[in-house]
This record gives sequence, structure tokens and C-alpha cells, in this order.
Amino acid sequence: MTALFDIWRTLPGGWQDAGLLLLLLSPLVATGLVVLRGYSLWPLLVGLLRKHAVVAGVFVGLIAASVALGASVIAQERALREATARSAEKFDMIIAAPGNEITAMLATVYLEPTALPLLDGETYAAVANHEFVSFAAPLAFGDSYQGAPVVGTTPGFVEHLSGGLSEGRVFSSIEEAVIGARVDLEIGAVFEPVHGTGALGVLDEHGAELTVVGVMPLTGSPWDNAILVPVEQVWDVHALPNGHPAGWNGSVGPPFDPASFPGTPAILVTPTSLWAGYNLRGEFTSSETMAFFPGTVLAELHAIMGDIRAVIAALTAIYQGLIVVSVLAGLTLLTRILSRRLSLLKAVGAPQRFVFAVTWSFATLLILAGGFIGLAFAAATTGVISGLITERTQVLVTARLGWEEIHLVAAFLSAAALLSLLPAWQALRRPVVEGLRS
Repeated sequence: MTALFDIWRTLPGGWQDAGLLLLLLSPLVATGLVVLRGYSLWPLLVGLLRKHAVVAGVFVGLIAASVALGASVIAQERALREATARSAEKFDMIIAAPGNEITAMLATVYLEPTALPLLDGETYAAVANHEFVSFAAPLAFGDSYQGAPVVGTTPGFVEHLSGGLSEGRVFSSIEEAVIGARVDLEIGAVFEPVHGTGALGVLDEHGAELTVVGVMPLTGSPWDNAILVPVEQVWDVHALPNGHPAGWNGSVGPPFDPASFPGTPAILVTPTSLWAGYNLRGEFTSSETMAFFPGTVLAELHAIMGDIRAVIAALTAIYQGLIVVSVLAGLTLLTRILSRRLSLLKAVGAPQRFVFAVTWSFATLLILAGGFIGLAFAAATTGVISGLITERTQVLVTARLGWEEIHLVAAFLSAAALLSLLPAWQALRRPVVEGLRS
């Protein structure tokens, strides 16, 4: 047995998934081979289906709905976890004012409108000039354009986030902007940001016109719907110092002058190494700053989601169990509908096992049809549901059915097929005379 487990562990993941699928389907296949051995029932089953098409359709639809619901819920939850993790890949470390890490992460990584306290110029300089920091950029929020958040930052952050623009170039003055892939603007378009987002403030126009000079590629994150501008532009339109000493030549980005630095809600930091990141987190976690890894915070949220997922999976299993019981009760009623024809088979001398095989195979055929239709429906609708979630969360969710959903359906079909033995057995116990009179 130990040797078998060792061999199993050495198999590729796809082989293991396929093997588990065969194992889950084995009760269904084994039962079918035993019950149907020596019989060819397809013509008779086709006749029964035609005669009771409406009733059969109701059972198939009930099973299909159950399978589609269970598979879709699990696929969407997995896709959402993958999408949120992908959105945080470029954010190694965030330094913000002391507070709630989840709130700060939602504001910086997922652009949720949140009022964060500002970090001063001395703090920014300490972070940006630290020996363990390879890259640092301020992130300033608060403005928007037609619902798209306007974020003030540096040219380096644009390159860091996008990995290279798909069109145009990075901004080089406070009159220029770079847009996310899903922003409804194009290169050369002129727009005027407003203050606030409708939820955190009044939409007052600033009177500053910006020109789009670049477009980022699709990142699959809320930043696809964002407009990135020089942080100096955000400071300037709010009548704040521009972060540079007197005689500034208009070039945007670092170095910044601590004395002229108005403040920033958050700083994106890329440590020189993993151990350097932990060193930075310890150094900048104090009464004045809060340093955290968004990936760690997200992992904690995923752990919570995992608990919720377990509850959802349990509820789905209970729901499917209730569906199986309902189908079992329905099949029992269906055998009573078929009782006259089954009794005729008995009356003309059909073997008991033949009658049993007809009843079981008819019930199992409905279950299999419902299972496959439900799986196909789930596969066809996951994309539509993912699109709705993407529009709602601004995180690109691309759900697709995987082995986990296929295994769930396989287990469901085998369990339902085994339970179908009960109505088939009850059909054998019904007296022939009673069946003929029904």
C-alpha cells in the first residue's frame, strides 16, 4: 500500500486528477456493468423517454440546476482568489500612516476610495533613500474623471506597474497623463479631473486640462480603470508645494525635496531582497508609519475566504443532497407511473433482473443527462458571471471549470446512481396485479 502511495505521489498533477475522476466514477460504472450485464435496453428506454418526456424533462432540469449551481460557485470563488492575487503582484510593500492594513491595501492596490493620513517629506526621504530599497514611489489619491480614479505618482511607477506601455509614452510634465487599458479615452484626448469620486467629496472641477500621452496594457487589476498623472500635478491643483526646491525646471518625478514635499497617503516600496523587505517592515512599523506586505494581508483574507468557501461548499453539498433525495422521491413516483408497463413485462415472463435493469437504467439515464447538461451550462455561463463580477469589482476575473468541479459532478452522479437502486428494488416488490390496475 505504501508503494502505491509513493507511485501516486510521483504522477503528474493531470494524471492524479484523471485517476481521481475514474475512482469517483467507478461506483457508477461498476453498478451499471452488474445491473445491465447481458441486456440491450436502449430501444425500450427511448420508448419510455418519448412516452414520459415532460416528466423526464422536469427531473433532468432539476438535476442540471443543482450541478450548474455547485460547479459555478466553486469556479467563481477560485477565479476571484486568483484575480485578487494577480492584482497585488506588483505591490511588494506598502508604507502608510498607522492604521488598518486591509483598509490601506484596498486603497492602494484595489483603488477603493478611502481617506488616508499623509506621510511627510522626511518620512518619504527616509524610505526612498534607504539602502534596502531598490524602488519607491508616492501614491496620491482623491481626484477622478468620469468615475475613473486619478492617481498621482512618478514615471517610474508607471513603468513598474505596466512593464512597458502598449501605446504612447510615459508622462513627462504636469499637463500629461497615462491611462489604464479600460479607460474610455485615447492618446491625444484632453480631459479635466475633478476633486473626489462622488462618495468622498464634492465633484469640483480644478480647471486643469491634461492630455493623454500613453496607454498601459491590460493588467487585470483596478488600475486598468485608473488615470495616472504626475504626483506634482495632484499637489499643484490643490495649491500645495510641488515637492521640488525653488527654481524647479518642470521635470516630474524624483528626487523630491523633503521641505517642499506636501505629503503622500502611501508609498510603494520594492525591497532589494526578501530579507531586506522584512528588515524594512520592522524598521518602518512604528508610531508614525505602518509597513506591510499586501501579499501577506491578501493571504489572510484568502484564509477567511477559504473558511467561507468551506461553508459554501458544505451548503452546496447539502443542497445537492436534498436534490438527490428529491430526485429519489420523484423517481419513486416515476416508477409508479411506469408500474403498468413494468407489470406487463412481469406478466409476459420478463425476468426480475430485467425489470430491475429497466427501472435503474431509466432513472440513471435521467441523472446522467442532468449532470452533463448542468456541467455544460456551468461551463457556458461562467464567463458571463465572471464578466459581471469584473464590472463590479474592477478586477479581471476569468473563471473556468477545472478538475475540482468535474470531480464534484462525478461524485454527485455516482451517489445518485447508487440511490437509484432503491426505486428499482421497490418496483420489483410491487405485485403484478396492483401494477396492472394502476
